[in-house]
Amino acid sequence: MISSLVGIIASSGAGVAGGDYESIATVNVSSAVSSITFSSIPSTYQHLQVRFISKLSAGDDVIMRFNGDTANNYWNHILYGNGSSAISSVPFGGAYSGVALYYTGSTASIAGGVVDVLDYTSTNKNKTVRFLGGYDDNGSGNIDLASGSWSATPAAINSIVIKPVSANFSQYSSFALYGIKG
Repeated sequence: MISSLVGIIASSGAGVAGGDYESIATVNVSSAVSSITFSSIPSTYQHLQVRFISKLSAGDDVIMRFNGDTANNYWNHILYGNGSSAISSVPFGGAYSGVALYYTGSTASIAGGVVDVLDYTSTNKNKTVRFLGGYDDNGSGNIDLASGSWSATPAAINSIVIKPVSANFSQYSSFALYGIKG
């Protein structure tokens, strides 16, 4: 189900032609890792997109950081539903020093989603991130819609780190970075 969701989300980029996405890098996890890093990101695109399917070593929150910034310069909003209720919140604030992407319930959870990083080369405005995804936890789980921002001194993004707060990404997790032409 999650892989179908990722395919639908990835192919539905409103206003973007199919050939306007270019693969920049892919990371396939072969053994547990504490983070995924995309570095030396070229500045030749309008926006970036990360698509992923992942599993964690424990239920945990997953965050995204830019240019090595670990300070409290990130803000988040999230709306999620679990089939019986919908909840909105402002998770973590700057507490985890990263844009909140998703939470998994347990080691059985399989998560997937798409993250858009808008205007990543701009040096005169803060960066905005939007996320659509969720996780399945053997019959339960969430669907998440989130947004966040990076409010450090405006700079072009040249590296992205995606990490669970305290767990690891398990084997077979996969992350792909795409550039979106303007």
